[in-house]
Amino acid sequence: MLKFDIITIFPEIFNSYLKESLIKRAQAKGLIEINVHNLREWTKDKHRTVDDRPFGGGLGMVLKVEPIVRAVSTLKRKAKSEKRKIILFTPRGKKFTQQIAYKLSKLNQIIMICGRYEGVDERVAKHIADIELSIGDYDLMGGELPAMVAIETVTRLIPGVLGKPQLLKERITKEKGFVEYPQYTRPEIFSPKKGTKWRVPKVLISGNHKEIEKWRAKRAKTIGS
Repeated sequence: MLKFDIITIFPEIFNSYLKESLIKRAQAKGLIEINVHNLREWTKDKHRTVDDRPFGGGLGMVLKVEPIVRAVSTLKRKAKSEKRKIILFTPRGKKFTQQIAYKLSKLNQIIMICGRYEGVDERVAKHIADIELSIGDYDLMGGELPAMVAIETVTRLIPGVLGKPQLLKERITKEKGFVEYPQYTRPEIFSPKKGTKWRVPKVLISGNHKEIEKWRAKRAKTIGS
C-alpha cells in the first residue's frame, strides 16, 4: 500500500477531493492511504506560528523551517518502510511528468510539503526534501493543487485502482510515458443546430481494428516521454 502524507496549513482544501470517485475507492480498497496534516500541529508557540518575514526584506511571508522539520520527522518515524520520497512543491521545481509519477507509484510513502505565501524557507529544499516538483510554468497560491495532481496521477498507476489492468497497460509506453489520442462515443452524428452535423470518423465504426489502430497511431501524442 502506498501512503500519502500531506503537510499543509489549509487541510480542509482536500476534504471533497479525497471523498470522490476512484480516489475514494482506492482508499476503501486499501490500495492507498491519504493523510492530511495541519502544519500548525508542529508549532510550539501559543499563536501556532508557521511563517515569518523574509530575511533581506521583501513583501509577503515565508513558511518557517522548524515546524516542517518536526512534521517530516514525525511522519517518517510512523512509517514502516524507508521506501519513501519527500516532495516540496515549488515553481522552481523539476517539471512533474508521467515518468516521475511511475517511479513514485513504486514507493511505500510519499510526504508532500505544500508551500504557501511567498514560499518556504530554502533550508527545507536543501536539507529535507528529496525532490522539488512543479506542475507547470506558472505560479499558484500554494502547493495543495499540485499535491492533488500528483496524488491522482500516481494513484491511477497502482494496480487495481482502474479496475481492469488493460485500461492502464494499453496506453503506457516502454519509457513509461502515456499515449493520448482522440476519442468518440455515441451518437454517431450530432447536430447542435439545423444544417450542422458533427460526425464520428468512419474508420472508428468500421469494425476494422487494424485500420483503427493506424488511425489512432497517426493522431496519437505521447505524453511524458
